[in-house]
Amino acid sequence: MTLSATPTAGSMLVSPKDHTLLMIDFQSQMSFATKSIDAVTLRNNAALVAHAAAGFGVSTILTTVAEKTFSGPMYQEITDAFPGQPLLDRTSMNTWEDAAVIEEVNAIGKKRLVFCGLWTSVCIVGPTLSALDQGFEVYVIADACGDIADEAHERAMDRMVQAGVRPMTSLQYMLELQRDWARTETYEMTTGIAKKFGGAYGLGIIYAKTMFGASEAH
Repeated sequence: MTLSATPTAGSMLVSPKDHTLLMIDFQSQMSFATKSIDAVTLRNNAALVAHAAAGFGVSTILTTVAEKTFSGPMYQEITDAFPGQPLLDRTSMNTWEDAAVIEEVNAIGKKRLVFCGLWTSVCIVGPTLSALDQGFEVYVIADACGDIADEAHERAMDRMVQAGVRPMTSLQYMLELQRDWARTETYEMTTGIAKKFGGAYGLGIIYAKTMFGASEAH
């Protein structure tokens, strides 16, 4: 059988309307003990994911654990991207065991889910493995997650990948939503988010546009 390639995206790539993003427990108390990624990088990556999701109109669930009594507020970088959106506060470590969150997942009705949050080995492993068990397609944004040690984060990622979770990174997530620089309606938004939260990549964009007016689009 002769294969014939076509210029179309693969079905395993994410797009703005085909998934729900769940951002879990990006809170002060959870961050204090996070050691697998430094706090500045974690906040930048979480902000990049949040602003990309909001900009592309991705259905997004924001959830916290014991916000008022123990863990503190969700990062402002995230809530700023979703002004007025309610946070679903839980007592359960496993988000998938919270009825209000599952009600929202079902109301949105998408079988592809993308997760990120703190900590990888508890609050991300729990819902991802639970969602897989119920037939959902699951992705995790690895560098927008963190844990109390490198070992804890890495073994959690190993466990999820072995079970069928698909790993990605925060910048990869945003660029996969954009996918083509000729999509001019989201070009300035995407590069603007990258300039603000995209680290060295963002610096490169600032330099190229400032020094010689470069543009990825034709």
